[in-house]
Amino acid sequence: MKNVLILMTDQLRRDVLGCYGGKEVETPYIDSLAEEGILLENCYTPSAVCTPSRGCFMTGRYPHNNGALSNGRPVGAGEHGFAEAFCSAGYRTGYAGKWHLGNHRERGESLEGCNRLGFECWDYQVEFGHCKSVERKDGRLILSGQVGDERSYTTDWLADETIRFLKEQRKEQPFLFMVSMPDPHQPFRVRKPYDTMFDPLDMEIPETFYEEKLPDWAEEDEWGRQHYFPAGLFEREDHFRRLKAQYLGAVKCIDDNVGKILHALRKENLLEETVVIFTTDHGDYLGEHGLMEKNNLYESVYHIPMLVRLPECKKAGFRSPAWLRMTDFAPTLAGLLGIPYSYPCDGEDLSGELLAGKEGRKEVCIFPSDVPRTGIITEEYELAYVGRGYRGGMFHDHILFDRKRDPLQRENLYGRPEYAGITEVLKEKIKEYHRRYHTPDTLLPREVWSSGGSDRAVQ
Repeated sequence: MKNVLILMTDQLRRDVLGCYGGKEVETPYIDSLAEEGILLENCYTPSAVCTPSRGCFMTGRYPHNNGALSNGRPVGAGEHGFAEAFCSAGYRTGYAGKWHLGNHRERGESLEGCNRLGFECWDYQVEFGHCKSVERKDGRLILSGQVGDERSYTTDWLADETIRFLKEQRKEQPFLFMVSMPDPHQPFRVRKPYDTMFDPLDMEIPETFYEEKLPDWAEEDEWGRQHYFPAGLFEREDHFRRLKAQYLGAVKCIDDNVGKILHALRKENLLEETVVIFTTDHGDYLGEHGLMEKNNLYESVYHIPMLVRLPECKKAGFRSPAWLRMTDFAPTLAGLLGIPYSYPCDGEDLSGELLAGKEGRKEVCIFPSDVPRTGIITEEYELAYVGRGYRGGMFHDHILFDRKRDPLQRENLYGRPEYAGITEVLKEKIKEYHRRYHTPDTLLPREVWSSGGSDRAVQ
């Protein structure tokens, strides 16, 4: 039985990695997982928000079904996940780092009493949040927003904890361990020397950064353009360059620590006995359309990296076209390892498609979290509907983008008569998803209410 090591990052944009075409920061250790394993070309999260995405990943169920509907809302006490399946199969399971599936958002809060979803070895059951340093004191952790050094900076500290776990393992019992690093999520600050490794003046600015007109929600809502780079802001470009330089520094720090973990696996003679998975919960706009962070509807934050290094893999360097959603991860991981997965699940075991190079169902439905927004991303189009915003009030600029002809998503086709047929077909697909997975109408824009019930809340 092979071991499993999952390396999770937070808000990592896929195309900053070299293996996904990135040019501005070298990521040789992360790239080595692609060179020696499988790179997923079409991995998507159904909800580009931390807690909902992680809930999908852990349980294989959509946010409204597992309870983790928005940041600060915990995964349900009766939910199950892949770690529980592996534990039942005889694995020793462990976890370290950001959890974000409890009923809070802040760093340092105890996670005692939360649903551990099958993770047994969890020495410091505390919410890491987005801390920047970790200190042990009197048997407990002190988490701080102050930037640490090469020992206390959170990414480094968690890598060292991962290595400690690896050294403690007994060869006769397989393990599954997951480490969740809070970077490169904001606040955009990283430790020395990574904080000066990238010159802000060298940072590339996305072409759509200068876009003049955006949908109302992308311009005005909580995480809209007004939040970071409003038109007319003094030193608007320079502000973005400084943030991006820190972001890339955090990515480089992550890559170096991935290298440190891989070296430890080799040293402990575990590398060829361990499936190594690298991924993130969602992406970051990183200047696209003048936006940072996520919580909007442009495709790039839903389209995420996932690399799977399989021991003795005969498909080393394979770029799998399989469309895998976060809800598919739990049953697919179990399928790859031959572990039974008998818990309720909205996803599918796509281990066969992943290995065989089959594309399967080429679409992902965007599920609502804090606000009533939903949509669908297919190979050719993205259609999405909006309702109430994060700050309240209503938004009306629904979107339809042609992903083939307009990959930067600058030309909104919604409402054009010549696209009415395509819009109706995609809209019905969205409604069918919500009917199938029993999404309450109260969570959806009224254009895609899924049932004929009368208990519809005003949005």
